Amino acid sequence: MARKYKRLNYEDRKAIEAMCKQGKRAEEIAEAMDVHRATIYHELKRGGAENGNRKHYSADMAQRAI
Repeated sequence: MARKYKRLNYEDRKAIEAMCKQGKRAEEIAEAMDVHRATIYHELKRGGAENGNRKHYSADMAQRAI
């Protein structure tokens, strides 16, 4: 089943940040958030998770970037 694209809010970003710190993969985060994995990949880039290091993702940085 195809996931819907949705606009993430600050609470979503905080949840993503928590899952990143737990070491979850992007695909796991996407499934938990019920969004397409591309949404998570874009969000990780927006939030400063460079070179695939999800532990550097910042919800605050991502929120300021929009």
